[in-house]
Amino acid sequence: MDPEKKNTNYQENDSGRIEISNDEWKKILPQEVYHIAREKGTERPFSGKYNAHFEGGIYNCAACGNPLFKSDAKFESSCGWPSFFDPISKGSIIYTPDNAHGMQRTEVQCGRCKAHLGHVFEDGPPPTGLRYCINSVILNFEAPTKSLS
Repeated sequence: MDPEKKNTNYQENDSGRIEISNDEWKKILPQEVYHIAREKGTERPFSGKYNAHFEGGIYNCAACGNPLFKSDAKFESSCGWPSFFDPISKGSIIYTPDNAHGMQRTEVQCGRCKAHLGHVFEDGPPPTGLRYCINSVILNFEAPTKSLS
């Protein structure tokens, strides 16, 4: 991240909604995160750092820090993007219709800052039958901290 840019909206323990302009997001997000989050871009399949990542922990929104998915809901789908079958909580994700590119899909956005994350499909594993297909660029992974004993 550019040291000149300071994202004071990034909070992993704050679920309050964020409503700022795209111009402001552009000032505080790295270009690749801005492209996915605000311009609804997508990364090339099989190129993301979390596609084949299966360490235990939490995946947060890279724009605002909102917890999105637990690692135990991640699975190998072979679609080229990180796939999850269940969000961390009901309010962590917003669902919106996406009819772009001649397709009927459901876009998933961050429940806190409305960043574009990817799409959800009904071809996932039990127990939900859903596949949340998410761009790695919009995710930050947080490994559990080891307790001192």
